Amino acid sequence: MSFQDFFKNSVLKLEAFRTVSYFDMFFGLLFAFLIGMFIYWIYRKSFRGVVYSYNYNISFVLLTMITALVIMTISTNIILSLGMVGALSIVRFRTAVKDPLDIVYMFWSLAAGIACGARIYPLAVGGSLVIGLVVFWLSKHKIREQSFLLIIRHTEEAEVKLRTELMKLKTKLKSKTVRKGFTELTVEIRLKDDNTAFVQAIGDIEGVNDVSLVQYTGDYAQ
Repeated sequence: MSFQDFFKNSVLKLEAFRTVSYFDMFFGLLFAFLIGMFIYWIYRKSFRGVVYSYNYNISFVLLTMITALVIMTISTNIILSLGMVGALSIVRFRTAVKDPLDIVYMFWSLAAGIACGARIYPLAVGGSLVIGLVVFWLSKHKIREQSFLLIIRHTEEAEVKLRTELMKLKTKLKSKTVRKGFTELTVEIRLKDDNTAFVQAIGDIEGVNDVSLVQYTGDYAQ
């Protein structure tokens, strides 16, 4: 057998498209939609960020369905699958993701969509249930200590009493701004409960103009 005959009998035959039945297409997209809605529900119930985005959340549903559709498409022809991999490799997403946990939801949607598109429904459903339970449990797990930013604006006469009061708390200096007539001090403080009586005590010190306490998550305050 010549090389040309081998090429025609092996490689060119791979170019023939295998059809996807309406049954497989319907159930693939249906499972992708249901799992996407499950991801949507978990994200909404376990969200702990600053501002909840409805549009960002529904994108997980659409991402799961679109991924399943892509997998169904490339499964019909091996040549098409190689070409689509090359086409998708040049796509660049410029949207900044501030919360690392959001990336987890993106990969979860992609993995579920791939499993649905490949018609591995037990893996898609079982894996999503396990991941959803883990994410939900971790989101409800009580944090022993929460970080806050204590912002104090004071004059020079309050320096000594303020330092004494801050020594009673677990504080860590974040920034100190000195201007004419007053100083703005920002310290990180960790609290185990909702007892914020120290804010009033600091505010009563003579020379303290105002005191603000905001929750701190590492990248932003809320």
